[in-house]
Amino acid sequence: MHLGHVRLLVMDFAACFRFYRDVMGFTPSWGDEADSYASFVEHAGGGVVLALFGRQAMAEAMATDKLPADAACQDRAVLIVEVEDVDTLVKELRQRGVRPAVEPKDYPDWSIRSAYLRDPDGNLIELSSALDYSKWSAEVKEKERKYHQG
Repeated sequence: MHLGHVRLLVMDFAACFRFYRDVMGFTPSWGDEADSYASFVEHAGGGVVLALFGRQAMAEAMATDKLPADAACQDRAVLIVEVEDVDTLVKELRQRGVRPAVEPKDYPDWSIRSAYLRDPDGNLIELSSALDYSKWSAEVKEKERKYHQG
């Protein structure tokens, strides 16, 4: 397992996208200001250092979307931990007393299988592994072609 990146959950996606691209100078490696997800690198060809995602979409995954956007349970960041097998790790963590906030689930629109848990201070942690390409949604396959052509 390794730390993949930090994902900020934002309300004004387009403004945040422009801020990290235009002001901070990060290079987009996925997404644009019209999307709901984007990742950035410090320089072209580098590793992911930051990702943005609409806070509402994360609230839907966490089943808190019916609560106000400013409720204490609405997360503002997610620590992404990339693992080989989400299900196996969740079983191991369960033996150590961890109870997932969301059980392992495929997210074809995100191209991942993930589970969610919280640290003792309530910070959200995503355990994720890549879904087989055949399980990706058609929309994600098209975006993959768009952002990684050439």
